Amino acid sequence: MIRKEDKILDIVSDYPQTEEIFKPYDEIIGKCVMCSHLFETVEEFSNMYGLDMGELLEKLNKVDI
Repeated sequence: MIRKEDKILDIVSDYPQTEEIFKPYDEIIGKCVMCSHLFETVEEFSNMYGLDMGELLEKLNKVDI
């Protein structure tokens, strides 16, 4: 299970298929998530941009892992 304390790098490293979940956020935040935010946790990333962390975690955990 992916948690808010998990770093984005660890998530996409352990579950490469989650990269498709982060991709649409490039447009939402105006920059490449994989280029700029790999070392942030899901919580830090969500807070930085005022994103719905619960929604993001739900999407990440629905991916076939």
